Amino acid sequence: MLDYFGKSLDILKSKKIFLLDMDGTLYIDETLLDGTLDLLASLHRDGRRPIFVTNNSSRSVDDYVAKLSRLGIRSSPEEFFTSSMATALFLTREYPGKKTYCMGTRSLIRELINNGIDITDEYAEDVEVVVLGYDTELTYRKLEDVCRLLKKDLPYLATNPDWVCPVWYGFAPDCGAMAEMIAHATGKRPRFIGKPEPMILLEALRKWNARTEEAVVIGDRLYTDIQSGLNAEITTVAVLSGESSIEDVIRSPQKPDFVIPSVRTLADLF
Repeated sequence: MLDYFGKSLDILKSKKIFLLDMDGTLYIDETLLDGTLDLLASLHRDGRRPIFVTNNSSRSVDDYVAKLSRLGIRSSPEEFFTSSMATALFLTREYPGKKTYCMGTRSLIRELINNGIDITDEYAEDVEVVVLGYDTELTYRKLEDVCRLLKKDLPYLATNPDWVCPVWYGFAPDCGAMAEMIAHATGKRPRFIGKPEPMILLEALRKWNARTEEAVVIGDRLYTDIQSGLNAEITTVAVLSGESSIEDVIRSPQKPDFVIPSVRTLADLF
């Protein structure tokens, strides 16, 4: 079986770890994309391990387990690695014990608290770190809080740089777009933690004691999913079911190893 550019996909049969993006790759909103269930069934049948790796920080891992269950996919928290988890890990390592303001959903705040981070979602003079997430519960008060805090030149992090999130009607502003809005008000941009940074992938592999050559990254965004795989030196597969088109692939400096219409191609391959 060949990809869009005539390259054989057979090399993917040697992979044991499948680092799967979700939004735009496995589903859009509450609609499962064709091939998802068949692909996951094939991977489990053959003893391969799917790991769900997402930049979407608006939901906790428990929320994702529940969502996949609604879509007919059985999963466990151990099979996920999210930008929220990567952000919690980074905060623990780089800013241990620091009081952190989070502009994010209640799910993100709960996830960070559960990982031992001292979190507040209200402006306070003793805040030491600012974290920005993909906030689907955004209010103007939160934007004002962040702008006031950034006047103090505090460490400023964001869970992911995605400009948009695929939704049923097209796209909605994601964390990267929210960060850019704040940059216009403050002149400051955050350090992004999720994809395309390689940490989120490498930590997922470390968790399962796997090597990079055993893994493949599958996602729809060239500047996050694919670039993270390139940065981690992991084989990459771009799907055209979400944000990116074949024209985007041709124009982009991020060149995936393979390009396919959707995960249906991989389901058929296996």
